[in-house]
Amino acid sequence: MPFVEKLCNYRSLSIVGLEKNTGKTVCLNYLLGRLHQLGVSTAVTSIGVDGEQVDSVYATAKPEITLYEGMQFITSHKHYLQRRLVSEILSVDERRTALGQLVTAQVLCPGRILLSGAATTGVLRKQIAMFRRGGVQLTIVDGALSRLSLASPTVTDAMILATGAAVSPNLQQLISRTRFVFRLINLPEVPETLRLKLSVVDNGLWIVDKDMEIHDLGIQSVFLLGAEDKSLFKQGNMLFVSGAVSNRLLKFLSVQPNIKDIVLVVRDFTKLFITPDAYADFTRRGGTIQVLQRSHLTAVCLNPTSPQGYTLNSEEACKQLSDALQCPVYDVVKCGI
Repeated sequence: MPFVEKLCNYRSLSIVGLEKNTGKTVCLNYLLGRLHQLGVSTAVTSIGVDGEQVDSVYATAKPEITLYEGMQFITSHKHYLQRRLVSEILSVDERRTALGQLVTAQVLCPGRILLSGAATTGVLRKQIAMFRRGGVQLTIVDGALSRLSLASPTVTDAMILATGAAVSPNLQQLISRTRFVFRLINLPEVPETLRLKLSVVDNGLWIVDKDMEIHDLGIQSVFLLGAEDKSLFKQGNMLFVSGAVSNRLLKFLSVQPNIKDIVLVVRDFTKLFITPDAYADFTRRGGTIQVLQRSHLTAVCLNPTSPQGYTLNSEEACKQLSDALQCPVYDVVKCGI
């Protein structure tokens, strides 16, 4: 699949799913096999636990993670001892997790591994930087559950989105939910000059005026906004929120008299904890959302089978989803792992 070679343009990649069992591990194994064939030096880590043989919720069989000679990985001490490959320990992190210290190792003889990695994105950033200093070309972060925070451009350079029948057995509902997240991922960026000014802001709400100057509103959180805060836009119509945004803020902004001129700015799409209905109402009234930095979506992959036993027609599902997103959608199993 053509997107694999494009990954060589990035230093780090996250694989995130809209739901559990959307095929993240299958996608990861496909990538690892292709990157090994291409001779790309690769490291793998995870947030949470991934690669288990049996699904902890549905008790169904799951694919294990296969690593190849020369690849590096990070996992907990407990799961390092359970590895089914030959490896050399490179370092052991002094910090402890619930499953023991994190072990960094290099594969000497290929085999299978259970990954259990960092609990926070901050630790992940440090791990990615460590691999980069060591000369690794691409670090892949495999996300447990549906941790979209991994796809933040502050964590990884690029992302792959996994979706499928586990999201919904109804194809139209699946398309609708995937298209909504796809739209958020591709929200437009603010101008570079404004991005540089706002990237150093670490808290609170700010207004951007017509000259692209920023003004602190003195409000530390959107949760401190009250119904009486009708004068937010005296200095401009662009509002920057440094933290998370929920439906509550969108509903507040949607009833403002200047809604058609309001531009809401967030750091990136992972800061948006909003529903499709709230987003649709906000944009229908004229409001727009922009980001400081857009995530680089390199591929959308689809798993047509759900753990409950539902199976979609892969060819039809990929075609309809591709038409809806206006980008290619891949079933990595059908394309030939």
